[in-house]
Amino acid sequence: MINTHQGMIRYEGTLDPWMLSLWITLYQINPKYFPKGPDVNISQDDVVDQPKYRVLYLKQDKLESTLLTDSDIIQRARGMSPGKLYKDKSKPDCFLKMTRSEVLTKAGSTKDVRHFEFQFVSSTIEYEVGDVVELLPSQNPSAIDAFIERCDLDPESFIKVGPRETENSGVNEEMVTQLPIKLKTFVELTMDVTSASPRRYFFEVMSFYATAEHEKERLQYFASTEGREDLYNYNQKESRSILEVLEDFPSVQIPFEWLVQLVPPLKPRAFSISSSPLAHPDQVHLTVSIVSWITPYKRTRKGLCSSWLASLTPEQEVHIPVWFHKGSLPAPPQSLPLILVGPGTGCAPFRGFIAERSVQAQSSPVAPVMFFFGCRNKDTDFLYRDFWESHTREGGMLSEEKGGGFYTAFSRDQPKKVYVQHKIREMSKKVMDLLRDGAAVYVAGSSTKMPSDVMLALEEIVSEEETGGSKEEASRRLKDLEKAGKYNVEAWS
Repeated sequence: MINTHQGMIRYEGTLDPWMLSLWITLYQINPKYFPKGPDVNISQDDVVDQPKYRVLYLKQDKLESTLLTDSDIIQRARGMSPGKLYKDKSKPDCFLKMTRSEVLTKAGSTKDVRHFEFQFVSSTIEYEVGDVVELLPSQNPSAIDAFIERCDLDPESFIKVGPRETENSGVNEEMVTQLPIKLKTFVELTMDVTSASPRRYFFEVMSFYATAEHEKERLQYFASTEGREDLYNYNQKESRSILEVLEDFPSVQIPFEWLVQLVPPLKPRAFSISSSPLAHPDQVHLTVSIVSWITPYKRTRKGLCSSWLASLTPEQEVHIPVWFHKGSLPAPPQSLPLILVGPGTGCAPFRGFIAERSVQAQSSPVAPVMFFFGCRNKDTDFLYRDFWESHTREGGMLSEEKGGGFYTAFSRDQPKKVYVQHKIREMSKKVMDLLRDGAAVYVAGSSTKMPSDVMLALEEIVSEEETGGSKEEASRRLKDLEKAGKYNVEAWS
């Protein structure tokens, strides 16, 4: 996974002048409804007194926490949480526990990619190859304790959380029917205090609660149009967490209602499943790149979920809450020829595809598979090398005699870089033969240039082999494949 903070945040630099222009235009069109034009502001009282969420504190005897299952606790906490947190599916589908952890990359690689195997705990979920599983990561316990202490919260108190009523200060019906939960548990399961950076509005609210004048001025500057660039450099560029920001401004004491509203939600992380339920019954396998990066001020930052998974061992028997859902790669029937393109960790779902088709081949005929894999270096980054190569031998699913093939592109092993699209062009005749036989194309991996480069390579092949040099006609043919569900891409950043 690639850090995308810059692209997500810099839009605000363009948004401000656009919003200013919008207010001026609206004022000119109808001063009655926009009497203050671009000068309209929210008063301090409105900002301070009206968070959108309300927290009720209850006596501890209101909840028998020992009678709750882990699943009940997660459902209860996430059902209360604001934002789009799968309120209709706040309860996990099931729990997994790790049974194997293996480093796939070798010494000298610039990446750290791991293979994880899990087994179902108590209940089993049916899934298909190409499906996606979402894991809810655990946050560092000491960081959670530090956040609770910094915010002067009682970790043992029981709470209910819900939208604040607009007409009066009474409790809404939603909160009446809620069962309470321990405050510390709510923070752990719903509030990303250790990895996500706050939005600009968080700094604006902080400025109202700062009692030290120099902190108030700094926060007001960060929240202003003029301070956008400095805020970006301080906050997003350095990937500062909520906890780190609060620790940098010790005079600020924000009410918990505001924290509930403004702290980014703790989101499940989605991974392509790299196993087959047919080949790996009662198991789920994942191929995970352990994310880390260096900030401009030379601070090492790590991805929350991937680094947490890397820290786990099977002996700990941690129960991980998960949700299963369909991804962008539908499970193919065994009669469908396949052209698979999966450089790097993009190979993950195709490990499941090939493992499943290998089992199917033991009892009935299966269609051929071509697989294009790419990585930087053959000796350090060749993920699942033994697995792929075993299927190229003795009538395996990627063997020539089965009508398929396995083609590798090691981009940094020669002076001129070689990528999967180059290998696709090299095999143009065989690719075209499979397409004529009704093959489906599956592409998985980085969302940078790879998917479009693969599409361009295929357009060139179809143009040269099939449409008499017409790239427009070749493009239309590939679009028809997409419409027919036979050109599928799963790309991530």
